[in-house]
Amino acid sequence: MQLHRHDLLRADISAWDTMLQCHLDLADLPLVAEWARLERPVIVRRRMATDSANCVPAALPLPPKYGKRRLAFSFACNAGVVALPPVLLCEAVQAAPHAWHALIEALLELGDASGARPRVFGALLWQHATGLPYLSAGSDLDLLWSVSDERTATSLAEELLQLDRGGPVRLDGELALPDGAAVNWRELACGTANLLVKTMDGVQIRTRAALFRMPVSPPC
Repeated sequence: MQLHRHDLLRADISAWDTMLQCHLDLADLPLVAEWARLERPVIVRRRMATDSANCVPAALPLPPKYGKRRLAFSFACNAGVVALPPVLLCEAVQAAPHAWHALIEALLELGDASGARPRVFGALLWQHATGLPYLSAGSDLDLLWSVSDERTATSLAEELLQLDRGGPVRLDGELALPDGAAVNWRELACGTANLLVKTMDGVQIRTRAALFRMPVSPPC
């Protein structure tokens, strides 16, 4: 299973219970024990130093009323865990506050025009996926846009800055690069030469010119 940050997963009950046996501090937290039984998803996170090489690193945030704790755990490699399709913004709009709808419509139009249909993560994703109250007055609208070239990425970031000005909610999120890494679109819009890029294994600094340069495979 090829995993990237923000991918969604569903664990079967057996895999969930096995995970909880390895993370006894999680089992007594609100909502956690029944999470898999209610078919709620978890999200792929970046690997940490304590993760084994062949595990599936995952996480879930508790709703704000339970402290908004972000819980990190892992599953044995592919054991009882399946990948779910990403949740597109157009699918999650009904979970968003009505005050956001005009902005969301503009974002969907931007996605159609750019060829990058936005995915959701953050509070809107969790409210849509679980029905639990994750959104608050201070929530951002977190979006993930898949881009394949610098021109599209730069144009998209500039358009997002325009939509963000004076909007009802702060826009945030990342541009997913062809190799599965991601860069914050606000940083790209600033025009800096060196950018912080997040991968499954950590963070790294890349030049703007290197963002869309695929690594060359060694000769056989």
